[in-house]
Amino acid sequence: MNTIDLRSDTLTQPTPAMREAMAKAEVGDDVFEEDPTIKKLEILSAEKTGKESALFVPSGTMGNLISVLSHCQRGDEVILGDRSHIFLHEVGGISALGGVHPRILPNNTDGTLPLQLIESAVRHQDIHNPPSRLICLENTHNFCQGSPLSPEYMESVGTLAAKHGLRIHVDGARLFNAAVALEVEAEVLSKHADSVMFCLSKGLSAPVGSVVCGSRDFIQRARKTRKMAGGGMRQAGHLAAAGLIALENLTKRLKDDHSNAGFLAKQLSVIDSIELNPEDVKTNIIFFKLNHPEISWDEFLNKLEAKSIKILMTDPGIFRAVLHREVSRKQVEVVADTIQSILTSGREA
Repeated sequence: MNTIDLRSDTLTQPTPAMREAMAKAEVGDDVFEEDPTIKKLEILSAEKTGKESALFVPSGTMGNLISVLSHCQRGDEVILGDRSHIFLHEVGGISALGGVHPRILPNNTDGTLPLQLIESAVRHQDIHNPPSRLICLENTHNFCQGSPLSPEYMESVGTLAAKHGLRIHVDGARLFNAAVALEVEAEVLSKHADSVMFCLSKGLSAPVGSVVCGSRDFIQRARKTRKMAGGGMRQAGHLAAAGLIALENLTKRLKDDHSNAGFLAKQLSVIDSIELNPEDVKTNIIFFKLNHPEISWDEFLNKLEAKSIKILMTDPGIFRAVLHREVSRKQVEVVADTIQSILTSGREA
């Protein structure tokens, strides 16, 4: 039986069209800005996000890092959420490599930061204070049930940022999931951001890469910061070719992943030992809590793996399942039935 792997949407494989495009890609040296396929990807990415310019980078983590470093000087402060990927899972890079100080605020369950807390976190000019420079948001918000941030919320944060002279960076690793879920174009969600990063290698199925988008001046700074961080690439048009296929052909199909996630969430929510509100699942990510009187968390994972199913435990007793192109509705039904069987049969399952 083939493994049904729900640990992440980074597990997607390149499509046949991507593999063909990669093999045939016209390439050049991108450090010299001479790779025509990368240029095409960057132009299309800027158009999709409504920005002037764009920069292809090896990973989303690097994209976020060079964005923050391009907005901030050493000793500046960035306002971001306590459940944000930049804070939790990017190795403290903005501080370790950029000397940027994080001001952490509690995320709401829908991934937003309370507006009043953002405003109260803005530093007044004082010899004792690091200067507030940047607000970082995440859309969709991975660790808040993959929640999309609405255009209205983005506009409100944009108004607040302008009032205080702050910039906004959006970690949009799954920006196109947000756009599909909210039935808007990606540029609507990026309108009030000074920069946005999105990943090509998650639900969009490209093998490698992310794109940072912003003004021409910002991207010029980001290009130099990318070089400093070791992200300058040579004939990387072979990778960009897959990204072009992703943006041109795969964004709209993300709705299928959202539908599968909603179906699975409803099935899991009726199991007694699982805590999950299916109404909270709006894109392709499901988090649920397990409280079983007999089966431990590790036993649960082991029993699933014995049935060729993989999910992640992100915190003690908290599990994540991510739906993606490699998982069909039939396989989702198998996952739901298997979890039901394991948890209702107890240790004998």
